[in-house]
Amino acid sequence: MKTICLYFEIHQITHLKRYRFFDIGTDHYYYDDYENERTITETAERSYMPALDTLLQMTRENGKYFKVAFSLSGVGMEQLELYAPQVLEKLQELNETGCVEFLAEPYSHGLSSLINETCFKDEVRRQCEKIKEYFGKQPKVLRNSSLIYNDDIGRFAAEMGFKGMLTEGAKHVLGWKSPHYMYHCAQAPKLKLLLRDVKLSDDISLRFNNSEWEGYPLFADAYMDEVASHPEGSQIINIFMELSALGIAQPLSSNILEFMRALPACARQRGVTFSTPSEICMKMKSVGALDVPDTLSWTDEERDVSSWLGNAMQREAFQKLYSVADRVRIAADPRISQDWDYLQASNNFRFMTTKPSVMGVDRGIYSSPFDAFTNYMNILGDFISRVNALYPEEIDNEELNALLTTIRNQADEIERKNKEIARLQAKIEKVEESKDKGKRKK
Repeated sequence: MKTICLYFEIHQITHLKRYRFFDIGTDHYYYDDYENERTITETAERSYMPALDTLLQMTRENGKYFKVAFSLSGVGMEQLELYAPQVLEKLQELNETGCVEFLAEPYSHGLSSLINETCFKDEVRRQCEKIKEYFGKQPKVLRNSSLIYNDDIGRFAAEMGFKGMLTEGAKHVLGWKSPHYMYHCAQAPKLKLLLRDVKLSDDISLRFNNSEWEGYPLFADAYMDEVASHPEGSQIINIFMELSALGIAQPLSSNILEFMRALPACARQRGVTFSTPSEICMKMKSVGALDVPDTLSWTDEERDVSSWLGNAMQREAFQKLYSVADRVRIAADPRISQDWDYLQASNNFRFMTTKPSVMGVDRGIYSSPFDAFTNYMNILGDFISRVNALYPEEIDNEELNALLTTIRNQADEIERKNKEIARLQAKIEKVEESKDKGKRKK
């Protein structure tokens, strides 16, 4: 029996403001608050809320038969907390149905998995804590930013205790193999891999409203006919996309939500079920290892990381940012750490791409990739100066770590002493109080 794994990404860009060379050292606030509020409010109104209302309705109409998974970046959740808390409340309402799974991903929606293992693991851990805080569940399956994956990243995920990981069913990796089976990581056999069905996912997220597409108009019964038509042995149909595809990429006027709402009934008629990623990882066995020595993603035709690191500007910005990764982690300054999360977000590097793209790139305030690079490097220059100003630059990371460990240990010792003093003072007060009572009796 075939089962559909339906997954949605929720992430919001934190827009940087226009930051000039002369601002370095004088202005330490990097964000365009007006644009951030405008975009997330618009996205919530046009996409997130109507889409989540529809998914909630689907769970109520179909009970435990219909299931869906989400992953939310930590920075995306912070933006929702500020400007659209109703989205988080709706997700909590969906969570109460028992038909939803929340996945792990890097807190910043960044590219740390490609350069700094410690940073990547720390980000995933922090996002898991935030997910548990909101939804009361510890994620069991990992989804990296933009489905970025290679054998090493799979090993990282297994070391963190995840049961499975989502990634792209890229043809250049699969070859003759089908994305409709369970595979496992070549370096960590216990880690299951769920591979996105590129065509079925993009039919909804990219082509649904395209009147020039040969499959237009797409109806739910025809879509499920295609799902059911896959070979008998096919186990899983993984349909992964951004939640903003429902309402933004495919406008509400296209009847995209009516299409989505009709899917469960059409699937049931064809003997197709719905499952969450963790259910699939528990129930299904791997048919073999998937070797992925070169990194893949779900972006652009190449399905690699060239959208973020394909030119010299992107690589320079990337290397310079992560040159201070260990100092940021060791220092653990709250304001620095928050800026660090926002500066890591992958869209900052995407804006610098010089690749031609079928999808096009919305560069926001930037007129060109060179403009995006200049603005980002100005901000990065100020940020790195602030990091280095926290502690003398001549102190290397090992010395800094030892110094801060000593300081924290001393702080812990002082706290213990203060508690002991408070306990003894309370004891003295009780003794004196009992003496006073004895004198009064005499």
